[in-house]
Formats: sequence, C-alpha cells, structure tokens
Amino acid sequence: MATAVTLPAVALLAYGFVRNPRVPPSPLVGRPMPSFRIPGLDGGVVDSAALRGRILVVNFWASWCYPACYEEAPRLQRIWEAYRDRGVVVVGVNIQDREGPARQFVRRFGLTFPNGVDRTGRVSIDFGVSGVPETFVIDQGGRIVGKYSGAVPEAWLRQQIELLLPGGYPPPDSGLSAAASSGRTVRRRNDAATTSAANRTAKGALQRIQPTPSRGGSSRIHCP
Repeated sequence: MATAVTLPAVALLAYGFVRNPRVPPSPLVGRPMPSFRIPGLDGGVVDSAALRGRILVVNFWASWCYPACYEEAPRLQRIWEAYRDRGVVVVGVNIQDREGPARQFVRRFGLTFPNGVDRTGRVSIDFGVSGVPETFVIDQGGRIVGKYSGAVPEAWLRQQIELLLPGGYPPPDSGLSAAASSGRTVRRRNDAATTSAANRTAKGALQRIQPTPSRGGSSRIHCP
C-alpha cells in the first residue's frame, strides 16, 4: 500500500512550488543522484538501478502544470528520439497528480520515454524539487551535473548531453566555446554555475517503463 505524504510535507511542498526564480541552484549538483524505484503509468517499474551507466534526463512534471509542462513536453520527446540510441534516457516523474489526467497528458504529446509516478512525494523530496517543472541531468557515473527550473529549453538540454557524450563538445549552434567542453554550464533561469563534466562510455540496460495510477490526497502544489 502506498504511504500518503504527511500534511506538513505537503504544506512544505506547496509552499516551495510557488516558484521563486531567485532561489539558489540545487546543492545536489555535483553529488550522486538519489536512487528511486517508482510505479510506471502503464504498469511496470521505473528503477534508477536499471539505468546505471546511462546519461539521464529526469523531469518532474504534472498534468495541471500549465503552460510550462505543456511547452516542454514536445522538447523532451525530441531529445529522447534524438539521443536514445546514444546512451541517453529521458525519465518523467509525475507528481501530485491524478491517473486520468496524467495518462491523457502522455497520450496528448505522444510521449514514449519512461514515465513514473511519485505517489508518496519521496522522490521529489530527495531531489529537493521546489517547483514543477524541474529537470535534472545525470552523468554516466550517476552524478547530478545540471538542473533547470521551469520549461527546459531544448538547446540547453542538447548542450548538457553533448558535453557528456564521448568527445565532450557542444553542438555547433550551442554558443559554447570548445574550452567549455572540459566543464558544464549549470543554469537556473538566469543564474549560472560551473561544475565538472564526466565523459565516460555509457553502458547498462534500459528497462522499459510506463506510468501507473497515482494515489494521493487533495493537496495541490502550484505551477507558475
């Protein structure tokens, strides 16, 4: 049986999800990604252990998050289609949502990458999520190397991914110099910070996952 999020925890999340664009970058950047194992929207399991050795793009979203989550959904699908054969996995984590609307959202945008449900809110808390949408980039060694709050730009994602792929160079139109290939640009809206880039060969097996129904209370977090 899924454990319900306690009222204090929900209240804390609700407060945090009223976004403040000036909030400092996540202290998790540069640290190991919290492990998670959550149900998928169509029955299956999203298990971070099964994705070791891959470059991960972990996106926290909700069907009621309009317009930001709606703006970025097609971008995430394009990233998945462009890089899935190069050791990159996009993982959606649906939070504080209902099963019907969440499934409709996935169908509406034709999302084929793994999407799981954070029923208890534990994954959101472990990642220090302060609003939806939020996107994290994890290197092949399981370390968080980038975070973006708000509707993530496709160009930003491509920059982060290209720097982690063998060769470590940004795409020609990224605006990053060759010198930047030895590091990463981590941006939170208009804030910037630099962290080292990992450049290891991706390995491991991708476990196919789909979303499952969420069970939660009536508490609602907010989307800007």
